[in-house]
Amino acid sequence: MTEEEIKELDSAVKKARYVLSQKAGELHDLIEDRLPADYKEIPAYAEAAFKACQVWDELNQKLIAARK
Repeated sequence: MTEEEIKELDSAVKKARYVLSQKAGELHDLIEDRLPADYKEIPAYAEAAFKACQVWDELNQKLIAARK
C-alpha cells in the first residue's frame, strides 16, 4: 500500500470515528432525555451505533495492517 493510500485510509478511519461518535451521542441523548417515553426507539439507535462501530473497526484494522 502506498503512503497516499495509507493517508486516505487514515482519513476514512477518522471520518468513521466521527460518525461513530455521532451515533453514540444520539443513543446517549435518547437514553438521557427521552426515556422512558421513547423506549421503542432504542433498537434502531443501538443498531445504528453498532453498525458505525463495525465500519470503524473494519477500517481501523485495515489501517493497522497497512502500517505494518
